[in-house]
Amino acid sequence: MTAASPRIARLIAAEIQAKPEQVNAAVELLDGGATVPFIARYRKEATGGLDDTQLRTLEERLTYLRDLAARRETVLESIRSQGKLTDELAAKIDAAATKAELEDIYLPYKPKRRTKAEIAREKGLGPLAEALLANRRLVPQEAAAAYLTEDVADVKAALDGARDIIVEQMAENADLVGSLRNYMKENAQVHARLVEGKAEAGAKFSDYFDHAERWAAVPSHRALAMLRGRNEEILTVDIEIDADSDAPVKPVEARIMGAYQIDPKAAAPADKWLGEVARWCWRVKLSLHLSIDLMNEMRERAEEEAIHVFARNLKDILLAAPAGSRATLGLDPGIRTGVKVAVVDGTGKVLDTATVYPFQPRNDLRGAQAALGHLILKHGVELVAIGNGTASRETDKLAADLIADLPAERRPIKVVVSEAGASVYSASALAAAEFPDLDVSLRGAVSIARRLQDPLAELVKIEPKSIGVGQYQHDVDQHRLARALDAVVEDAVNAVGVDLNTASASLLARVSGLGASLAEAIVAHRNANGPFGSRKDLLAVSRLGPKTFEQCAGFLRIPSGAEPLDASSVHPEAYGVAKKIVAACGRDLRSLMGDAKRLKSLDPADFVDGKFGVPTVRDILAELEKPGRDPRPEFKTASFADGIEAITDLKPGMILEGTVTNVAAFGAFVDIGVHQDGLVHISQIADRFVKDPSEVVKAGDVVKVKVLEVDVKRKRISLTMRKGEPVPRDAGRPPQNQPARPQDARRGAAPQKRDERGSQQGSLGAALLDAMRRK
Repeated sequence: MTAASPRIARLIAAEIQAKPEQVNAAVELLDGGATVPFIARYRKEATGGLDDTQLRTLEERLTYLRDLAARRETVLESIRSQGKLTDELAAKIDAAATKAELEDIYLPYKPKRRTKAEIAREKGLGPLAEALLANRRLVPQEAAAAYLTEDVADVKAALDGARDIIVEQMAENADLVGSLRNYMKENAQVHARLVEGKAEAGAKFSDYFDHAERWAAVPSHRALAMLRGRNEEILTVDIEIDADSDAPVKPVEARIMGAYQIDPKAAAPADKWLGEVARWCWRVKLSLHLSIDLMNEMRERAEEEAIHVFARNLKDILLAAPAGSRATLGLDPGIRTGVKVAVVDGTGKVLDTATVYPFQPRNDLRGAQAALGHLILKHGVELVAIGNGTASRETDKLAADLIADLPAERRPIKVVVSEAGASVYSASALAAAEFPDLDVSLRGAVSIARRLQDPLAELVKIEPKSIGVGQYQHDVDQHRLARALDAVVEDAVNAVGVDLNTASASLLARVSGLGASLAEAIVAHRNANGPFGSRKDLLAVSRLGPKTFEQCAGFLRIPSGAEPLDASSVHPEAYGVAKKIVAACGRDLRSLMGDAKRLKSLDPADFVDGKFGVPTVRDILAELEKPGRDPRPEFKTASFADGIEAITDLKPGMILEGTVTNVAAFGAFVDIGVHQDGLVHISQIADRFVKDPSEVVKAGDVVKVKVLEVDVKRKRISLTMRKGEPVPRDAGRPPQNQPARPQDARRGAAPQKRDERGSQQGSLGAALLDAMRRK
């Protein structure tokens, strides 16, 4: 297909708040092999300016609606082949808006194994069922007596057969099933209960040992928590409807009876019997069927929200502020196995590695500090990246003490970074190929150092779901999760742009139009022939043709090439427009780039031609104004309070600084340096009403929080960001024997007062002097 059907175009246009012609233009580009980043950035005239979010929704809905259309044709053909397709039925099938609705309509016509109802019809009981539905004055037992045969032994058997026929008819009534499904969606409850004897093993699910709430209102995180508890056989989870109703006829049963004008209170003999049939239909057929439907829909809804949250957090992490191209010392903390150390230069090249053992059992603190001091001074280290895993706080203190004793002009910035996924990367084939001679344990330290320099460039090497910024990511559909996260990575990489001459194959593989194979080919060409001199040199890469060049060229940068525009996001196809702008200004291109005042004085309409309209010209002017602009924020870090190293150190009222690690629908998780993230519930995010925590914070933000409550046993920390509450005068002060450390996170640690352990962790002068001599 090269366009959406008019129906699909109208549906998607309404959902993404666009026009059908915009949808058709986007579909044509997608079907032609264009990527979402390329269409969003370089085909604004064609799509009317659809952004990447709209295009991602369009792409997903297009797949669903095309699948639905294909299934609709299959259903029509199946019913037509049975000779049962009527105009009315065809119209109902055509009007079905969802796959579930379509399957409800198809159910009576769907080929299936012999049912009890079919067997009853074969025994000649179909007319009995029809008679009882049509004439309520009939006495069921008397009417059934006329249908006794060799195959129908008695009245009970006859009535059971008639019941089976009517129950199947009720259960396959698409209008009735749809009505019941909607009623359940409005009124059903999800009820979780503890499996007997599992209280101790399932302590983490204690909130759900006897928990009930409306199906329609269950948030994603609670739904997934209950389903996980069920999967681990700690909980039972049921969909219940009318459980509290004391009426002789429950509302859900009354709806079935109403559909067939059954009144069990009426004097007509057949009505009472039909009332029991309706109850039987609910208990045996519809209740289970619809409960399964609702349970599946709840799971899918919860998964969709969880995937959305994960994708949003991943985007924030990938687009976190890079610390920049500066020599960096990476520390992968450990106790018994030691702290793994790696030094990388500004380009990420490994300069040195080591393993130090400052903690038990060796306790070689002095030797560790001397080794680290030597590496910092030897390589001119400007950044120290510390992984946030086991022994992170101890390693952080070790680094702080060391930095405090360095000469002021040589003190690096110390930052604790997430090490999520570092171990996955270390043991991967990609890491083995990149560092064949480096021990697996040291590769993690390299990754930690590099992800501080440029989070995006390093994190693309790790499977997105291993980065650890989701909720219940292992419980959701892994295919849907992978597809959504891959889209986020692709959008993030292309939003920032990639240096063609320094990017790894992993990063290049995420560029629009490229994949792993072409990325490897680009790197191989670069290694064999040296740096690319211009974007057009890409066409010399094996298997990279004009179509791929069109898709990828605008996202690849050559900062120091002969053509200044190669360092910008201006696409080569639009260089002519850029040069018209330069000519109109009567200036050299390099001198014009960055001259905001002159560029803002130009009218974009003056440079429109037959191919490029005002949106493209505006983008070119914006790029010339700030060439090579990076959409990521300025680099800044959180400062953890001294003496607050474990959850047991926390006290209500403490004021702390931390980094947002994860944003969920119910709040934000914040790393405050105690190996257990605290939760700022959505009600505590701000002094105003907040519908979605992402309105206020995102992953990577540095925030001030106050401790509200600490549950050591359950490892739960409740925090607040609200400023409207009074703060105790001593809030946030560490224990008196552990003085606070004033420090400017952007300049490194300030000198500290010494504690009683001075004999072991006191002055580092001797160690540093020794390190400087060795330098």
